[in-house]
Amino acid sequence: MNGNGALHREVLDRADVGFGVTDANGRLAWVNPALAEILGVPVDHVVGRSLPALLPGAPERPRSGLALLTPSAYRKGHRWLEVTCQHLDPADTGADAEPGEQLLYRVVDVTAWRDRELEATHEADALRRAQVLGRMGTWEWHVTEDRVVWSDTLLEMFGFSPDTELDFDGYAALVHPEDLAMIQATLEEAMRSGAGFSYTHRMLLAEGTVERWFECFGEVVADEDGSPLRVLGTAHDITRARRVHDELLALAEQDPLTGLANRRAVTRELERQLASGGPGAMLLLDLDNFKDVNDLRGHAVGDRLMKTLASALRSRLSSSQLIGRLGGDEFAVVLPGATPADAARVAEGLRDAVAALPLVGAARSLTVSTGVAEYGPGDTWELVLANADLALYASKAAGRNRVTVYEPGHYADTAKRVSVLDRLRAALDHGGLALHAMPMVELATGKTLGHELLLRLEDGQDPYLGPAEFLPEAERSDLVLDIDRWVLSTAIDALVGHPDPDLRFNVNISGRTLEDEDFGGFVLDRLATAGVAPGRLGLEITETAAVTNLDAARALALQLRGFGCRIILDDFGSGFGSFVHLKHLPITGIKIDGEFVRGIDERSTDAVLVAGIVQIARGLGLSAVAEWVERPAQVDALVRLDVGIGQGFHLGRPLPLAQVLSAQSQRPNGALSPRLAGAEDGARSSNR
Repeated sequence: MNGNGALHREVLDRADVGFGVTDANGRLAWVNPALAEILGVPVDHVVGRSLPALLPGAPERPRSGLALLTPSAYRKGHRWLEVTCQHLDPADTGADAEPGEQLLYRVVDVTAWRDRELEATHEADALRRAQVLGRMGTWEWHVTEDRVVWSDTLLEMFGFSPDTELDFDGYAALVHPEDLAMIQATLEEAMRSGAGFSYTHRMLLAEGTVERWFECFGEVVADEDGSPLRVLGTAHDITRARRVHDELLALAEQDPLTGLANRRAVTRELERQLASGGPGAMLLLDLDNFKDVNDLRGHAVGDRLMKTLASALRSRLSSSQLIGRLGGDEFAVVLPGATPADAARVAEGLRDAVAALPLVGAARSLTVSTGVAEYGPGDTWELVLANADLALYASKAAGRNRVTVYEPGHYADTAKRVSVLDRLRAALDHGGLALHAMPMVELATGKTLGHELLLRLEDGQDPYLGPAEFLPEAERSDLVLDIDRWVLSTAIDALVGHPDPDLRFNVNISGRTLEDEDFGGFVLDRLATAGVAPGRLGLEITETAAVTNLDAARALALQLRGFGCRIILDDFGSGFGSFVHLKHLPITGIKIDGEFVRGIDERSTDAVLVAGIVQIARGLGLSAVAEWVERPAQVDALVRLDVGIGQGFHLGRPLPLAQVLSAQSQRPNGALSPRLAGAEDGARSSNR
């Protein structure tokens, strides 16, 4: 080196880039310390050694930017080197070597840079994969350039290839026309305020044949003066979630068997029509003797017929006329603007449609009884339903298969019904309701394992009303919701006052309460506040109510059983679909319908059916309680069939709850002593 040679050598010695000189055969004539370190050889031992041997893959002739992946002598793993080779001009060395006989090598360790590049590539790939899997993409709007950059994933969700150029106008053309103004207003407000934003909108893709939902979130990036520079956003394809949401909303107001509107949807539509102030009419239809179809042909046949019937009825109505299934074999139709005469004609047409249905294997055709009630300004939906119900009863009393229009002359009967509801409301407010407790007994030992709480009206008024007289009226109104909560609260209060863990209560839940979305939370709040072990409380749901409100029953059972409450399916076996519904309802036990127990000691058929029910219950881990145990012979027959628990007048009649609680310290005595049911058998149908 000439001139500033000492300075140049000092620079080379301190450089972190390796430099070396070889002859034409690759033997090293000189290296700086950085290259010696890369080669892993002391600088004073490197001269004369072969560079290709020390650095496999190094070029043997001039070449620039060769990347080498080599093992690392001083760090774990690998090392990336960038090697450049060029001819060295002898004039630069101050030597007498012939031109081209020496090669200058420049070696740079680029491992850290390559690792960062690879990591960034992996992160970008991972982000893309996450966007694809999560059906989410990103977009960036450069405001000053009026240019939108879409992620590849988002373009693919829009149905375009990743390299597609899509400006805002092209995007706007895909947005549902009803949503475009909302998007523009949201973006304008965000750019004005600088706040984050979100919106949900629809897009019409595949040339307008496919509708998809997107949920978008974004923020505005502004300069120091607050002027928007960029708008960053994400778009998440929520089409599937939206469809599930819409389906759940539909199910909440749809009868699962027929697809018609359910009771909630019918009453809501009736309330809407009444709020509008317009006139109209309501039909209440009840199939005559439909239970015979289920009993003779089986529940599956009954379900198929119910679906066919629903389709036939709906086909006879216009789009403005709503038909719904209230439960069981009862339907309702709301006819806006119809006079009583118009409604009667519609009802006659529906009756003809029912009569025309083919009923294979039946001795007679299916018929329907109908009640018609007019409504107008000032009416309530409860009054309209009560009037239609009264007219329906008149149709059945007159011989069935006919249409009856409600008349003012029916008011006396309606007044009686309203009087019952008034008495119930007063009793609920002023302490006129009471609970009686009926024991559930272990048949082998006579030990009382728990009590079912039954509702009684004890308001001191005449005439006396039994459960069979006041409960149906309560269940036709929202009053039953308050009654069920009163029963539950009273039961929990009794459990709090008597902490004996052996004291366990079952309470009955009406079909209307199953539709109360807040009831489950109410139960859990009361139990948590009272500090009562959830297992001491059982909720009984009749099979009919559960089947009619299957989704609601399942949701409530899941919520309460998850907390530890017992869920019992009452009157099990009363429907032909009983066993099918067991797999859909998360229950803890069943009560065998009394129809199977009543003759179990006299008819082998009942014994076979009960044995099957017990075997299935045991296989599913469910408890089984036999109802209507009225004779010692029934106890013997049930014990032989491995039924462990029974309930009935022979085992113990209902007693006032206060009396049972006062005697709680005494053990059951003589629970299995012979008794006769007597005239009080009629009370067994009022176990609520």
